[in-house]
Amino acid sequence: MKEEASDHRSLIALRFAAGDDVGLILNFIRRLAAYERMSNEVVADEKLLRKTLFGERRFAEVVIASYDGEPAGFALFFHNFSTFLGRPGIYLEDLFVDPEMRGRGIGRALLSFLAGLAVERGCGRLEWAVLDWNVDAIGFYERLGARAMDEWTTFRIAGEALQDLAKNAISGPEGWES
Repeated sequence: MKEEASDHRSLIALRFAAGDDVGLILNFIRRLAAYERMSNEVVADEKLLRKTLFGERRFAEVVIASYDGEPAGFALFFHNFSTFLGRPGIYLEDLFVDPEMRGRGIGRALLSFLAGLAVERGCGRLEWAVLDWNVDAIGFYERLGARAMDEWTTFRIAGEALQDLAKNAISGPEGWES
């Protein structure tokens, strides 16, 4: 098995995405959403992704994985910050490998790359969330040495609730625009 994995490794290529990859990125996002049974939640389009990923202020970065020259998956991530560590971290928002390409080491290659990037950038951790029903992904992550943070509960405020909360904002720090 290990020999097979090393054979696959030579066919895997990783690169940072560029502006002309927006269509490919959106395609991966839509396919991930379908897999996660959340297609109805995708409102992103190429124009918005071009602005937020490659515009004046870049909110996230994307790594594209190819296998034998064919697009095979992606990882979209951004920096967060740990006040306890006093250092940045990398938060992996999305990881997707084309189902036909799974089992070839592409997911491992993407995560290994991000781990190396975290170390290179002085980050204290690499973290992500996984849906609790995705037992295949959970097992994969555990085999890599990741551990579930069961004592934490993720909260989210979005949509109308976010708009309503923002209406109650007092003036922010100097230079802040609402």
